[in-house]
Amino acid sequence: GKLGRYPPWPGKIVNPPKDLKKPRGKKCFFVKFFGTEDHAWIKVEQLKPYHPHKEEMIKINKGKRFQQAVDAVEEFLRKTKGKDQACSHNSSEEKNRRNSSEERGKQSAGEEKRKASLSEGKVKKGTGEGKKRVSSVSSERGSKSPLKRAQDQSPRKRGRPPKDEKDLTIPESSTVKRVMTGTVAGFKWPPSVNEPVKDSDPHFHHFLLSQTEKPAVCYQAITKKLKVCEEETGSTSIQAADSTAVNGSITPTDKKIGFLGLGLMGSGIVSNLLKMGHTVTVWNRTAEKCDLFIQEGARLGRTPAEVVSTCDITFACVSDPKAAKDLVLGPSGVLQGIRPGKCYVDMSTVDADTVTELAQVIVSRGGRFLEAPVSGNQQLSNDGMLVILAAGDRGLYEDCSSCFQAMGKTSFFLGEVGNAAKMMLIVNMVQGSFMATIAEGLTLAQVTGQSQQTLLDILNQGQLASIFLDQKCQNILQGNFKPDFYLKYIQKDLRLAIALGDSVNHPTPMAAAANEVYKRAKALDQSDNDMSAVYRAYIH
Repeated sequence: GKLGRYPPWPGKIVNPPKDLKKPRGKKCFFVKFFGTEDHAWIKVEQLKPYHPHKEEMIKINKGKRFQQAVDAVEEFLRKTKGKDQACSHNSSEEKNRRNSSEERGKQSAGEEKRKASLSEGKVKKGTGEGKKRVSSVSSERGSKSPLKRAQDQSPRKRGRPPKDEKDLTIPESSTVKRVMTGTVAGFKWPPSVNEPVKDSDPHFHHFLLSQTEKPAVCYQAITKKLKVCEEETGSTSIQAADSTAVNGSITPTDKKIGFLGLGLMGSGIVSNLLKMGHTVTVWNRTAEKCDLFIQEGARLGRTPAEVVSTCDITFACVSDPKAAKDLVLGPSGVLQGIRPGKCYVDMSTVDADTVTELAQVIVSRGGRFLEAPVSGNQQLSNDGMLVILAAGDRGLYEDCSSCFQAMGKTSFFLGEVGNAAKMMLIVNMVQGSFMATIAEGLTLAQVTGQSQQTLLDILNQGQLASIFLDQKCQNILQGNFKPDFYLKYIQKDLRLAIALGDSVNHPTPMAAAANEVYKRAKALDQSDNDMSAVYRAYIH
């Protein structure tokens, strides 16, 4: 991939969570970043003292969020200085308290906090776009990331270190001061281009959800270990793998990978699996679509059964519930190739009943099953920036780690089979309804004599601003409805989401209204255009 640079970012060294394992290799610190809720391990050589480099960095970074981060540093320093003066005569007593495990979580706020910062190093994929840390703020307008929202709900008080710090290897304040050249705050600089490549993608993050009876939710950041942790309280735990400080790439699994379905999404996924060094055997209903991937190094499978029988893990990504069932249960289908130990991962967006049925028949033959529908579009698939929602066999989820890193920027493990299907339908229901609303607004602007471009400009300056909004509006204004996400598939997802609501007697009037507009667009022969072609349903 191309080498990209992110600006240095101010932060402070904090105590890592008790379940956090320190990365092997060079000495590093666990850092929390000002202005965000991001955490990461940072190597010592990538730290710079804050004060000597402050002005230089402010000149380089003009962004509002960066300035807010610097302001947060200054405010923190002011508070720390005032409390240091008030507590200086108690320094020896405080040292004794630090040595007490019972009082370890109650250290004086006057102790000088240890600080550092992070900038992302190597940027993956041919487009040069970096996989964003899932815990970073998702836009300049400050929308919260999943991790930040999670931490807002956490029962643990923010800033308070975990009680158990046996694995903590970060030195105390005096040592940190020496590392920081006599200062406590710092910027983290991008790693050297020649730095050794590690064995995992630093931009990819896993979220794991273990489902329990209690509704309380506790989120916790960890590094690369993919495991679900049941807290003492019995609350649900989500753990994010965040190792963005490591400049690395993906080490492909040595397992043989199969892939069934080379549509808009599947094509990009397979391309990225091959680019990252995976051994892939492909099959598609229309065989000519396989030719390009054979040229890129893929092997050709004659039937789904053959692919499954010759591969360790077989992925599938097809259009709808009927296609998903036919692929598994039909002639020379997946089920005929399943034997004990074979793994099947269905990435199709289908309903929970369908995926549960498929899981049952696969497992009944001794196979392992994971559902893993993806949120994204053709462009995100090509860029390896999909969001993967997985559920089912958690061991299989972990075995798919390098594959998910190749095809996506984030994965979520959501527990038992069916959960990912439900979540995916809800996500696409929201997206489809929003797209219909955008089209409705643009056409209403036109018929009332308002500039559609001005409407877009206004929306882009407000809280609704997003890449999705801008791209879809631009496509509509340019009359470009080349499919990035087929209109017929978003209508299918709306239909399935409405049925999901029916199954639990939950009203979905917004989705129902949007569904009618998409059905109108389909009647106008827009099925094979992009979802933004729903605009044409509003043209009189």
